[in-house]
Amino acid sequence: MFELYRPGDSFLHRMRPGAKLLALAGGGTAIFLLPGLPALGAVMLAVLMIYGATGLGLGAAWAQLRPVLIIFAVLFAAQVFISGWMTGAFFITRFATLLMLAGLLTLTTRVSDMVAALEHGLEWLRPLGLNPSKISLALALALRFIPVLAQITSEVREAQRVRGLDRSIIAIAIPVIVRTLRMSDAIADAIEARGYNPDRP
Repeated sequence: MFELYRPGDSFLHRMRPGAKLLALAGGGTAIFLLPGLPALGAVMLAVLMIYGATGLGLGAAWAQLRPVLIIFAVLFAAQVFISGWMTGAFFITRFATLLMLAGLLTLTTRVSDMVAALEHGLEWLRPLGLNPSKISLALALALRFIPVLAQITSEVREAQRVRGLDRSIIAIAIPVIVRTLRMSDAIADAIEARGYNPDRP
């Protein structure tokens, strides 16, 4: 589950990790600056076309959204209640597009390449007393953990639904927290076993 990379030979697979990170940052910023739902819908369509062009397919795009559908439903209902359905649709479409855009990065970039790109880009922080290696690893792990945590939550919810506990927040939250902590320990052990030393030049 830690490595979400899907091998391929598309233009996005061949693109440098640093360029993809900059494109994600720029695209995410642009999405928040779009004025209305039609423009946002056009961007979402373009992102879906990129999924097709890279060989990932629409199934991969759907996989980025499926674990958070319940959250989207709650947020949409809240926005409809406060501001109307147009605002709710705009809000959900924007975040769905952002998730799919981030998915393009994680599905076409190896973890090691992403860490190396982040470390190189953050090298200017070293004179300030900050270690770029630690920061880049933390950011890369955070990017990977988002879909993994969504998948864990989905699995726990399905298991608790069989027991009739799917409506209990506590019954879902506690197993998710326990599984997340166990996975964190496993990843920490794996990093240590490989001799990773962020303080080594």
